[in-house]
Amino acid sequence: MKNLLLIIAALTVTVYASAQKSFEVGLSGGIANYYGDLGNEELFQTKATRPGMQLTLRNFLGRPKGSAYYYRAFNVETRLSWHRLGYDETAPIGKAKGFELRNYGRGINFRTDVFGASGIATYTYYGNRLKPLYMQSAALYFFTGVGMFYGKPKADLFRGNIDMNNRYFFWRDGTIRDADETSGKGNIVKKDGKYETNLADWKTEGQGVKSELGNNKQYCYYHIGIPLGMGFKYGLNKKTTLSFEVGWYMLMTDFIDDVSDEYATYAQIENNYPDDPNAQQIAKYISDPTGYGTAGYPSPATSRRGNPGEKDSYSFINLDLSYRFEFLPKKLFSSR
Repeated sequence: MKNLLLIIAALTVTVYASAQKSFEVGLSGGIANYYGDLGNEELFQTKATRPGMQLTLRNFLGRPKGSAYYYRAFNVETRLSWHRLGYDETAPIGKAKGFELRNYGRGINFRTDVFGASGIATYTYYGNRLKPLYMQSAALYFFTGVGMFYGKPKADLFRGNIDMNNRYFFWRDGTIRDADETSGKGNIVKKDGKYETNLADWKTEGQGVKSELGNNKQYCYYHIGIPLGMGFKYGLNKKTTLSFEVGWYMLMTDFIDDVSDEYATYAQIENNYPDDPNAQQIAKYISDPTGYGTAGYPSPATSRRGNPGEKDSYSFINLDLSYRFEFLPKKLFSSR
């Protein structure tokens, strides 16, 4: 899927560049913040902050013939993006740890690298559309569009290979150890940060099980998304522009974090991994890392794993530096 996104972007750049006398290329970097089913913080998820980058091909519509600095209010652009999303519900927040955190009992963590290719429409308010941007004050702009995004959620749940001997044990005091709390023994360990577990492979919410209610299908790694936001652009010189932007990406999926609805029941896990007790134990642990979330069957005492009524999304705050490339047409015949 990532290769497909790159091919689409390369073709777009090639076709566009061959048809234009000038275009702008922008490179931006900043921070992304995930919003979804995981979290221990009420409003802004400070523990969800991760890096991100975008490559943008701007001003598809170009300038009217004979206009050196005429800026169109409306324009279009293409963006290639990478945003790292993630959250760990067992990580302390300040002095709060263990069950002082509202979702510690779920103990879920994930990391998803989201790759996207988007078509964007922009509206920019210029103080003077006939005057070079670097000779006027900053221009305010708004944008929205649609894109295709690819993301495979993973988790750090083992110290090394996926093996129950390498699992983490989450104690009520907020420590992570190498033995169960009921044993009264266990050394404090740290997560290795390798995100070795491809969560979709382990059907954490019973995906793939057929029942009288229908087939609980596996989710896809690629999704449709709607980017929108606003920013300010400043002209540094005739060809270089610096922009500050705040964006929001609404995704048409609830599985960017692998969490949506209910825990997999033990019956569903046994159905998905018949005659394989070891895989069943691993699947139970990956779905419910702490063991506090579910008893293995639906009941009023079992908490929901997520909220299926809300899709996942994320914000992105970035600085963008763009440069305008110009191409002069070659004269095939000189006049005499």
